[in-house]
Amino acid sequence: MRSFFCAGILSIAFVASVQAEVLIGVAGPMSGANAWPGEQMQRGAELAVMDINTAGGVLGEHVRLLTADDFCDPDQGVAAARKLVSDGAIFVAGHYCSGASIPASSIYEKVGVLMISPASSNPTLTELGRANVFRVIIRDDADGVMDGNYLADNWKGPQIAILHDNTVFGKGLADSTREQLSKRGVTEAIYKSFEPGKSDYSAEIVELQSANIAVLYVGGYQTEMGLLIRAARDRGYNVQLVTGSGVLATEEFGLIAGPAAEGTRFTSFPDPRLNPNALEVIKRFRADGFDPEGYTLLTYAAIQTWAAAVDKAGSLELQAVIVALRENEFTTVIGPIAFDTKGDITTQTPVWYVWKAGTYVPIE
Repeated sequence: MRSFFCAGILSIAFVASVQAEVLIGVAGPMSGANAWPGEQMQRGAELAVMDINTAGGVLGEHVRLLTADDFCDPDQGVAAARKLVSDGAIFVAGHYCSGASIPASSIYEKVGVLMISPASSNPTLTELGRANVFRVIIRDDADGVMDGNYLADNWKGPQIAILHDNTVFGKGLADSTREQLSKRGVTEAIYKSFEPGKSDYSAEIVELQSANIAVLYVGGYQTEMGLLIRAARDRGYNVQLVTGSGVLATEEFGLIAGPAAEGTRFTSFPDPRLNPNALEVIKRFRADGFDPEGYTLLTYAAIQTWAAAVDKAGSLELQAVIVALRENEFTTVIGPIAFDTKGDITTQTPVWYVWKAGTYVPIE
């Protein structure tokens, strides 16, 4: 009888321990063409959770991280969201591609799961008005205004080409830039889509060179842009490559483009590695042989912000956390974060960068 009683106490204690665990998720392209940003997100999420648990967890409870691979695909984004929900996640830091984030956000809304994207920049994500959706990244329309003005200030319409990969993100960014260009009274010579995932873009480059295009603006991802500019330089064609939304803030572009990356210009969120609040976190990443570029620190900040909002709310309940997110400013590794009524960050100020000597640096 005594042994049964003891076993029962142990069993109850074990169940209580399991119930005290808070499950959260990180979702992004953990495989495929965009696996490098996916790894950045994974690394950022892992260290954020480790630091939260070292500090005592959230509301005294241990946090456990779940990972879902969405392949940057709309259908897989929905599948990843459903898997995280089924596994018990109450909050998700994700997704990377807007094309996956937007349909996934519908799943999270229906079941009451909070979502903070560190990377999805298409305006539609927050314009849909889902109260559970936030992001810590600058919107594409903010980039588009800056990018469109840059094109209009430096080139004439017949010299400009705008290409996009026909994804939600790529086309949205290209269209935002094109809209601003039009507001400046400039019409580009070429506007068209290209097929992502090819290994060679020589045909596209031949068309641009034949049309005497001086500047190529691309809405898309780092792999295709690396191949496009490399194909141009292989032909001795000195077209200027320009893009936005921080997709080229990764060493992967430099590895793909090689020396052809030199001089490429892009707008981006300010490099969080330059933020004094991030110094200690950056040291720990680098001590592990990893440079926290791109979306690493934005993902860390998304989870950091969630934990701080839970603490301010004094609750894990969704509505209480939403109120805390909307009513407070948070100190994070990417700087202070505050949200507007749509769930966007209140500071929408992109920064210009240029690829120089194998890396990207702010343009002075």
